Amino acid sequence: MNHGASLRLLKYFDALASTLNYHKAAERLFISQPALSAAIRQLESHIGGRLFERDTHSVALTVLGREWLPHVRKALHEVEAAFDVVENLVGSAQIRVGYLTGMGADLLFELLDGVEKSLPKLSLEITEYDFSDPTVGLRSGACEIALLRLPVDVPDLESVVVAKESWVACLPRTHRFADRAQLHIGELLDEPIVVAPQSAGVWRDYWMASDVRDGKPANVAAEAATYEAETTMVSRGVGISFTTSSLTRLYDRPGIRFVPIVDRPASVTAVAWRPNRLSAGGRQVVRYMLRRVPRTSQRRS
Repeated sequence: MNHGASLRLLKYFDALASTLNYHKAAERLFISQPALSAAIRQLESHIGGRLFERDTHSVALTVLGREWLPHVRKALHEVEAAFDVVENLVGSAQIRVGYLTGMGADLLFELLDGVEKSLPKLSLEITEYDFSDPTVGLRSGACEIALLRLPVDVPDLESVVVAKESWVACLPRTHRFADRAQLHIGELLDEPIVVAPQSAGVWRDYWMASDVRDGKPANVAAEAATYEAETTMVSRGVGISFTTSSLTRLYDRPGIRFVPIVDRPASVTAVAWRPNRLSAGGRQVVRYMLRRVPRTSQRRS
C-alpha cells in the first residue's frame, strides 16, 4: 500500500471512529457510504484485524480500534504539522489549476476566493479545458489541480465532490419529446446523439449512457468539444445530447429544449488531483479549497 493511500485510509478510520456512523462519516469525508465501507475493509485487511464491530443498528470500536486510535490521531496531527511547516518554507511558485469548459468557472472562483491573500507566495495559472480532455490536464500533468466532472480515466486520482447535478436531455425544439415534462433514459437510446471526441475516453462513454445500452453502440451523429458546439448542433437538428441541469441556465437558446431525465444517477463535480504529482504549493492550494468545500458541497443545479 502506497503512502498516499495509507494516509487516506487513516483519515477514514479517524472520521468513522469520531462519529460511529457510516452516513455521518461519509458526509464529513465527501464520499459515498459504500466507498467508506470498502476503505475500512481494506484498512482492516491491511493491518490484519477488525477495527469496528458493526450490525444493522450500531457501530462500535473493537479493542484493537480503541487502542490504535490515539496513535492514528497523533500521526495525522504530525502530518498536518509537517504541511504547516512546509507552507512557511516553500518559496514563490506557480500552481496550474484547470477547469472544464462551461461548468467550472463560477464554482472554481468560489473555491479559490481569497487564495491570493491567504497564500501570497503562490501564483495560480488557471486554464479552461474542453471535452477533448475532460481530465483537465491531470492525465498529462499539464495541471496539478482540476475542477472536473467524474468519471475520468486518470490513475491514482483523488477527488472531493463539491456539487451534484441531475441529467437532462438537450433536444431540438422541433423534437417529438421537446414538450415533455420529463423523460426516461430508455426512451432516448436510439436517438442520434452529439458526443465528446474519442479522446474523452470513459467520460465520453458516460455521457453516451453506455452503461445502459447492453453493448449496443450509440447512434453517433457528430462530435463536439464544447457546449457551444454541442448546443449549436442540437439546435440545427443534427442530434440530441445528454448533459447536466446547469446547462439550462448557461446555454439556453431558442432552438433547443432541455427536458429532465429522471432515472439517471446524479452527475458529480469534483476537485481532483494526483497526490504523487502534487507540489508543496499545490498541496497548500488543495487544502485551501477543501476548507471551503462545506460551503459548496450541498450545491445543486
